Amino acid sequence: MIRYKHFRRALAAILIAAGLVSLTTTPTDASERAHAARTLNGEATARLHLVKAEGSQLLEEGSVTGALAGSAHGTFHTGAIFIGAITIHTHGGSISGEGRAIPSGSGRYQSFRGSFKVTSGSGLYVHISGHSGLYGVLDRRHDSVVIQTTGRLTY
Repeated sequence: MIRYKHFRRALAAILIAAGLVSLTTTPTDASERAHAARTLNGEATARLHLVKAEGSQLLEEGSVTGALAGSAHGTFHTGAIFIGAITIHTHGGSISGEGRAIPSGSGRYQSFRGSFKVTSGSGLYVHISGHSGLYGVLDRRHDSVVIQTTGRLTY
């Protein structure tokens, strides 16, 4: 009688453990199986040059290094608040977003600081979302800009 009782306990423990393993390792939803969220940490630096200017509206393009290496193009309004939209193209897809920054200083080089919000993505980044810090310097003589983003994006 004692042996049967221990066998039942052992069998129950094995069945419970097997059930817990299947619950924790088997996705319950098709979208969960298809897309596992990833996080992109780090910084990206875009070095952009002027393609076209219309008043305070600048069309820029150039290279991106860092966490999102590739190329970028964007439009920027350089008023009392810098407002811009940019798309970064990487080997895994593209990321588009909008930024707002407060400029400081005067003269040839004008620094700025603000935030960047992702609005869409494609390819590997189709589900991307998040915000990041936005920093940079505008060269007023050549209308070129260096932009750096730092933060965490989820895709």
